[in-house]
Amino acid sequence: MEKDTIGVAGAEAMDAVLRARPATDVERPTFKPVSGKPVERRESSALMQALGHDVRTALKTPLEDHVDLSGEWPLVGHNYLRDLVFGPDPYRLKVLVDRSLELTPKLTWTVVATGAALPGRPQPDDPLSSVAGLTANATGYQQRRRALFLYRRVAGPICFTIAATVTAVLWLGSPFDDDVPNAHLIHEALRMLPPSWNILRRASPEFSEIDSRIGLDDDVLLLPLLSHRDPRLWEAPDEFRPQRWRDLDPETHPGYLPFGHSNERCWGRRMVMPLAERLLDLLRRDGYSVDPRQTQATVPLAGLMEPTGVRVGRHSR
Repeated sequence: MEKDTIGVAGAEAMDAVLRARPATDVERPTFKPVSGKPVERRESSALMQALGHDVRTALKTPLEDHVDLSGEWPLVGHNYLRDLVFGPDPYRLKVLVDRSLELTPKLTWTVVATGAALPGRPQPDDPLSSVAGLTANATGYQQRRRALFLYRRVAGPICFTIAATVTAVLWLGSPFDDDVPNAHLIHEALRMLPPSWNILRRASPEFSEIDSRIGLDDDVLLLPLLSHRDPRLWEAPDEFRPQRWRDLDPETHPGYLPFGHSNERCWGRRMVMPLAERLLDLLRRDGYSVDPRQTQATVPLAGLMEPTGVRVGRHSR
């Protein structure tokens, strides 16, 4: 793909590469080093436990009787999830989940630095999400800045990923047939538009043993975007067919990697599915679908693979 990067899209080769060794710190997007300082496993575990608690708390709340989900997606879905999971948090924290911060890392660091410098930071006994509670224990500017950046690293992806996934479900599948389960819709949307459409592994001697075309200095870019549409693995791979998941196991189907490999699944997969299903419950209950007049949407490859600018409202079939 580039002078020092080999692309891999075959299911068996991808499986072999991902089994060859665990991901390193720099290959773990959420917990890669911050300003050159590693995120220790104890720290990442505490963050994930806190996030899991916040997600479980959110899922226990009854479905809202009235919630306006009309407008431009994935922004509407993102904001709903931010308020559902991190609603109690003060603005200086919730602003870190804002989608506009994706424009440039410098903007993210500017907002983080500003929040760390402001007086009157949250206290441990304030009404906060569990993730935000960890930031309240930080002392000194540098610790607060790191804590706020990790809040962004943890809180942002859960909203980004679910909003992207549900937007893909809306774009590809709405209006929905009543007999199709949410889980099948989600798995099929993740197949066609996987949020993480590539997985990078830095050069490692184990990879050359898998295939001689991989040099000792070659990075490897695994491409679920291609394996998810491989006609050797899928019937009618370019068609949105959620019913295919009645007979397929998303945990074991070859080449299906929306949450990474079976021996190292994405940290958020057990949170993504139930939150996405909750959001779909609301959309389906209240009859939301994509504006039938909209026939095109942009799917950028710069970050998450998601349809953008999707107009959603209540439309008759």
